[in-house]
Amino acid sequence: MSQLAAREPEVRSFEATVADVDGGAVTLDETYFYAESGGQPADRGTLGGVGVEDVQKRDGDGEIVHHLADDPEFSVGETVRAEIDDEFRTYCMRAHTASHALYGAGRKVLDELGYGGFDIGERKVRVDFTTSTDITDETLAELERLTNRAVWDSLDVSWEEIPEEEARERDEVAFNTKTEEGVMSDSDTVRVVSIDGWDWAACGGTHVADTGEIGPVTVLDRSNPGEGLTRVEFAVGPTAIRRRAADVRAAREAARTLDVGVSELPEAAERVSEQVEQLEADLSDAKEAVLSARLAELRENPVERDGDEWLVGTVADFGPNEVADRARELANGDGDGDAPNAVVLAGEDGATFVVAATGGEPEAGDVVDEVTAEFGGGGGGSPTFAQGGGLDANPKEVVTYLQK
Repeated sequence: MSQLAAREPEVRSFEATVADVDGGAVTLDETYFYAESGGQPADRGTLGGVGVEDVQKRDGDGEIVHHLADDPEFSVGETVRAEIDDEFRTYCMRAHTASHALYGAGRKVLDELGYGGFDIGERKVRVDFTTSTDITDETLAELERLTNRAVWDSLDVSWEEIPEEEARERDEVAFNTKTEEGVMSDSDTVRVVSIDGWDWAACGGTHVADTGEIGPVTVLDRSNPGEGLTRVEFAVGPTAIRRRAADVRAAREAARTLDVGVSELPEAAERVSEQVEQLEADLSDAKEAVLSARLAELRENPVERDGDEWLVGTVADFGPNEVADRARELANGDGDGDAPNAVVLAGEDGATFVVAATGGEPEAGDVVDEVTAEFGGGGGGSPTFAQGGGLDANPKEVVTYLQK
């Protein structure tokens, strides 16, 4: 059943006869309320002064059911006044038409293009594309540019019902296989919405009559919700304007910080990124040198424990993962065959941790178990390597205990 809302989307107020009342569920002899379908949410408004919370097309007979906030006082056969929420309907019309304009832009830059899904949310809209093209940041920018150009050109938007066979034979008509509800009518015809010279799609939603009514479109993000799909999210209206203003403000602040023009930001950001990478490499080298010096100091001052030679000490400003490999190397003698029986290092990484590496005797796991039994926390590992964390002591206390 084709929806009157889609045929005459400009209607916001009408009178109708009540056909059935079942609690808060009401059907009319005809309605201009849009029933949720095809990714477009249901209209809001009032019916006989009672709020309309949802509108759905009933399975089986296709009747449009209005779900009210409260049971109505009117009954079957009465004439009621219906008011459709103008702001929300207008938003949905603009958002839905914008999705077609975006798809039309995709026709120009994406290969093997197809619809994979569509949905209008409160603040953003999504279109899922199937395409062999990798949608990069540059591609997103071009999609946004082309969509807004279609808006600026104020292209005519029209809709008609044509035989399904004819619609499917027209290569330019896009079918959204996941959201074709509302497209098919009872007479095996298809409703095709066209943006003049730009896009053609089988669609049962409500639309503006001119792309100029859409207003600015801002692409927000992209993601991959499933294999072969790329989801593009965008906004229209106030959300689009706020996002664009926020992006411009952020770009100008970044340009001021880097002392460059906005157009020079990409090159400046690349230079800063290279400098950061170099600084991180220099810091890593410096930390490695500090750790090496600390471990060399420990090798010069071994601890005798249970008749064995242990290297025991603190490692400030390093985490357990950073010292694990070096502890193993020391326990293996750094390749020179001169290995202590155990290497035990304690440090802080949020909480106190301990790392133990041995040649297997004593077992590293036993060393960590002894420490956690004394200071709490937990840990574990293999006979040659183990670590523990969450100790209720500082690293010096752990080392003092092991040096006894």
